[in-house]
Order: sequence, then structure tokens, then C-alpha cells
Amino acid sequence: MTQMTQDEIIGNTKTVLQGLEALRVEHLTLMSSLSEVRAVNSDRDKCDLVQRNIENIDLGLGEAQMILALSAHLQNVEAEKQKLRTQIRRLCQENAWLRDELANNQQKLQSSEQMVAQLEEQKKHLEFMASVKQYDENQESEEALDKSRRDPVVELFPEESEEERNDSDSTSVQSGGDLNYSHMSNVTGYEIPVRLRTLHNLVIQYASQGRYEVAVPLCKQALEDLEKTSGRDHPDVATMLNILALVYRDQSKYKEAASLLNDALEVRQKTLGENHPAVAATLNNLAVLYGKRGKYADAEPLCKRALEIREKVLGKDHPDVAKQLNNLALLCQNQGKYDEVEIYYQRALKIYEAKLGPDDANVAKTKNNLASCFLKQGKYHEADTLYKQVLTRAHEREFGPIDGDNKVIWQIAEEREENKERNRENTPFAEHGAWMRAAKVNSPTVTTTLKNLAALYRRQGKYEAAETLEDVLLRCKQDAMEAMKKTPQYPQNHHKSAGKREKNPPTGLNGNI
Repeated sequence: MTQMTQDEIIGNTKTVLQGLEALRVEHLTLMSSLSEVRAVNSDRDKCDLVQRNIENIDLGLGEAQMILALSAHLQNVEAEKQKLRTQIRRLCQENAWLRDELANNQQKLQSSEQMVAQLEEQKKHLEFMASVKQYDENQESEEALDKSRRDPVVELFPEESEEERNDSDSTSVQSGGDLNYSHMSNVTGYEIPVRLRTLHNLVIQYASQGRYEVAVPLCKQALEDLEKTSGRDHPDVATMLNILALVYRDQSKYKEAASLLNDALEVRQKTLGENHPAVAATLNNLAVLYGKRGKYADAEPLCKRALEIREKVLGKDHPDVAKQLNNLALLCQNQGKYDEVEIYYQRALKIYEAKLGPDDANVAKTKNNLASCFLKQGKYHEADTLYKQVLTRAHEREFGPIDGDNKVIWQIAEEREENKERNRENTPFAEHGAWMRAAKVNSPTVTTTLKNLAALYRRQGKYEAAETLEDVLLRCKQDAMEAMKKTPQYPQNHHKSAGKREKNPPTGLNGNI
């Protein structure tokens, strides 16, 4: 039997409905005829049969009508279904359109963000240029810079405070440990270009304040601009690499500093030649970096090469050659090469005394370093002689010729040592406080020498003499701190910012641009 369609089922149902209605009419007619003759029993049975048939016919009619009503309902449902399908198709089309609009808006947003980022970079660059211009306009030390062109490579970071350096000096000598390698000094050889001089001064200012988060991006931006305008292989690029490397070195980021210095060395050798003073400056900076990392054997040949270049360019008796000799002596001292250390220091001392005079600060520093070398070797007599020479010269400059009433502090200390059994009869030491002013005026070298001589006295068992010098130092330190606190310009966060800087000895390995 084949399956009928909905229309066929409805048509057949209607036909059956019509037939049932006709049949019902006939049965009703028959029922009325039979009801007229109720007396006969057989007619009564027929009436019951006809009645049951009529009931069955009514039931069939009700089912047929139900089927027709159900068919109408299904048709309504199908119509609603078609309407919903139409709405779904329309919503799908609208969704696709909205997706396209969203994609276009996302592209526009991305382009806008890129444009905003570019504008921010331009704004930062303009602000940087404006700050450079403002700093350049407000700079009042241009004449000093012009006078210093004889020694044009100024130090990147200013010297640390007297207190910090003195503290580190005492530790390095008394403990007999290795000297630190972070102090820097000027070395003639390569003049900072005019267009970088203002930027260099800005970096000095920020780095000295410990604001490396400003100094580093400043250097990076300038380096990027230089590479775009002048190319990678340009001397100014090498100079900026050196500046950034020294900022990293001051942050103890030795790996980054070494990479930048090697790049600067390559550029300078390629553009300026292997015997240029700027090459010597970069070699010296690399030697300083290796020295700070304890790689003294690797640093020594670099320092010697820098010394050879400076001797060739400046002459063997130039003061900057003496500074390089100081660096080389420190490297050798940390390797225990004391014979070479003495040679280098004595040669540097000879140059300083001949070229700068016996009262130059470098003479006292070199004598102090040489005396510290003697102290490490146990040559107490030689060290004692040099320490006393430094203090005696400082005393004569401050107070005039030495006589019975005008004694050097070490003479007072030794007299107190000799008379320690009769200390109660001695003149109160406070009356000799004038020597503190001399220590303060000649700091940090004189202060360092006092500490070192006090350490020597202790090694020799002269405890009274050592305590005398230490008392002078303590009073000098207290007076200096009180004077600084009374100064209106004294920063409230002085100790906090100073704590970020490394403590340095008076003549650590020197670096330059």
C-alpha cells in the first residue's frame, strides 16, 4: 500500500465524511419507520441494531471532523514554520553584514592605534628636543666647557661624595681586599661632538641622580636618531655607544655594557684607525669593565694597548699617560704583580710631579696608592714614609712650615703613642682640632691617607696613634655632615640617592667616553 499525501488524506476524509452523513440520514429515516411499529418484538430488535449503527456513524463523523481540524492546525503550524525560516534567513544575512562591519571597524581601530603610537613617539621626540633645547639655553657652564677642551672628554658621572669614597677607601686598605673599579676620570683623546655635548650633560645629570629610567631611554633615542641620520659606522654613534655603556656599567649591567663597548670599539677602529685616542678610550673602558667583573688577566692587555696608543699620540710624559698607568697598576695589584705595580705607580708619580707640580692632587693620590701597595706586601716602612709625605705636604699648604708649635697630625699621634702611659698629663686632643680642617680641605685624598696610616699603626701595634687619627676622622665626618645639613641646597634624600651609587676608592680604574 502506497503512502498517501496530506492532500489525499484530507480529500478521502471529506469523502468519507459525506458518505457517513448520508448513511446517518438513511438510518434516522429507517429508525423513524421502525418506531411506528413497536408492537412487534422483531421490529424492536431491529430498532436497537439501527440505533447502534447510528451511534457508530456519529463516532465516525466525529473522528473525521477531528482529522479535518487536525489537518487545518498542521497547515497553520507549517505556515508559521515557513515564516520563522524566512526570519532566520533574514537574521543570518543581517549577522553576516554586522560581521563585515565589525571587521572593518577593527581594521580602522588598529590603524588608529598605530597612528596614536606614532604620534606618541613623535611627541616624546619633540619633548626630548625641547628639553635639550631648554637645557642648552639655560646652560651657564659653556665657558667652562670651552676651557676644558684641552681635556675634552669629561667624566660621565661626577665623583661620589667625600664620605662614601672615604668609607670605601678604609675598607679596601684595612681589610686588605681588592680595590673597586668604578671611579672615572678625564683622559684627553677624543672631543665629544658639539651636537652630543648637551645630551651628554643631560645624561650626567640624570645618572648622578640615579634616574637611570630617564638616562637609558634618552641614550637609546639619541643612538637610534644618530644611526638613522649618520649610519651605523660613524664616530658619533660610537661615542653614544660608549655613553650608554657607561650608564649600564654604573647599574652593574656588565653584559650589556660589554656588548656596547665592543660595538663602539669596532666602529672606532673602522672609522678612526687603530691608533686613535678614541680607540684607546674604548679599550680603557673595556678594561675597567673586566676589572669590575674580576677578569683582571683579560683586562690587563686591553689597558696596555690603551697605554701604548696614548704614549704614541700624547707622548710618554703626558699626565693622561700617568692616569692610564694608574689603571694598569690597579689591575696588576689585584693579580699580585707587585713589582710591576711599583714600576707603574713610580712612573706615574714622576710624570705628575714633573708636569703638574708636587702640590697637585694626583701626586698625593698616586703616593697613597703606592703606599697601599707597600702595605699589602708588608713593606711598612716604605708605606709609612709615603703616607707621612702626603700628610706633611697637606699640612704645610694649610698651616705653613713645620716647627715645634706647628706639628703635623702624624707627629701628634706618635707623640701620644710615646706618652700613652702619661695620657692624663697630655694636652687634651681637642685643642689640636685645627687639623680636621686640613683633612676636610684636602679630602678625599688626605682623609684616605689618614685612614690608611691609622690601619698601618694598628698593624704595627701603635693603637694610641691609630685612635688619634681615627678620632680626627670621626670629628671631621661629623662636622661635614652638620655643615651639609645646614646648607639650604642640601637634598633631603641625599643618603637615599647616594646609596644607589657604588662606593669607590680614590683612584679606581678610570673610564672615559
